[in-house]
Amino acid sequence: MTSLINAAAVAALAHERVDWRFKGLPAAWSGRTAEQICAEAPVLFNAGPLGPVCVLSAEALTHNVSTMAGWCARHGVELAPHGKTHMSPQLVARQFDAGACAVTAATISQVRTYRAFGVREVILANELVDAAGLAWLAAELDSDPDFRLICWVDSVRGVELMTTALQAAGARRPVEVCVEIGAGGTRTGCRDDRGADAVAAAAVASPRLRLVGVAGYEAALGHDVSAAGVESVRDYLTWLHRVATRLAPVCEIPDVVVTAGGSTHFDLAAQILTGDWRTILRSGAYLTNDDGLYLRTSPLTRPGAAPGGFVAAMQLWAQVCSRPESGLALVTMGRRDVSFDQDLPVPQQLRCGSNWVGEVLAGCEVVKLNDQHAFLRLSPAAEEAVEVGSWIAFGVSHPCTVFDKWQLIPVVDERGRVVELVRTFF
Repeated sequence: MTSLINAAAVAALAHERVDWRFKGLPAAWSGRTAEQICAEAPVLFNAGPLGPVCVLSAEALTHNVSTMAGWCARHGVELAPHGKTHMSPQLVARQFDAGACAVTAATISQVRTYRAFGVREVILANELVDAAGLAWLAAELDSDPDFRLICWVDSVRGVELMTTALQAAGARRPVEVCVEIGAGGTRTGCRDDRGADAVAAAAVASPRLRLVGVAGYEAALGHDVSAAGVESVRDYLTWLHRVATRLAPVCEIPDVVVTAGGSTHFDLAAQILTGDWRTILRSGAYLTNDDGLYLRTSPLTRPGAAPGGFVAAMQLWAQVCSRPESGLALVTMGRRDVSFDQDLPVPQQLRCGSNWVGEVLAGCEVVKLNDQHAFLRLSPAAEEAVEVGSWIAFGVSHPCTVFDKWQLIPVVDERGRVVELVRTFF
């Protein structure tokens, strides 16, 4: 395992005992360690999952990690995958092993989680103006010379707050920062060249900060892959490149960082942002991709993409608990279990005997979610096949808001055998 994470700390997760805290898992596993369970490679469905249960495909995870690593290598960019997607040291270790240069986090609490597992390279893709968070970061940097963190600044006031807090904390090492550039009407980031130049000058003048580059986030403009949407993103990234070209000479390290790249337009980021600097993408959802938002929008899966791109690696299995009226099934899966912020879950496979089959669910649709129930509108062809007690496997949309609902997720091979249990920390 790469030295960017503490391999022993990650391996120790396999010694945690499974118990009632981890929903969906077979009750018979309680009291046993993840290592003991996986050593037997049990078929999850036969072991008696207490549905609903979230599962990951071992084959698909391996494929997606390898595919993204190869794509980045061919396009001459680095990858710092967004760890907020899964908040799993085991999964980020896979990404490091495939060549990721850092993990991206969104909050200082997420940074603390990854630091608990010895992660050495972190990008905090956000402003950090919290004095308590800065005091913790200062102590962490001063205690470990191998730890590196880069965060954003987008205002002179922010630079002042950071400087004051770091001075009060007695920080010895400067905090490395990128000037963040944001398009109008979106999220954080300087809105014009004058503001970016002022923030850069303030960061260079600060005794507690070190200016290392320029950052942006084109996905703040949305996930539109129409010609107009692509043009808007292209214009923003072109501006980001211009700012980087102008500010690179005042940056305080030789390997200037220019970073952007969500999971929808990372191809444009790689195309436009390369230059005489380190171009770092921060895509995260590629790891599992999905059957909704990113299936439609990722450069490697959307309509017209070349074959061999990402494949969906996540499913929710749930059981039909009621057929109260014709054309409707109630399923034991709700907003507590699956994402609903982008699209509703997609029914994919019905358990028939010992097999999962897909054809019978064609035309069926989840139309509503309650906290613990899904309303599945059935096609005429599915009326007889879908019974009370039937199990259904669902695809998801936007994996980020599925991972956070599951603390321990089985990874299954092509035969449904559990080969790993992935721990998440939200």
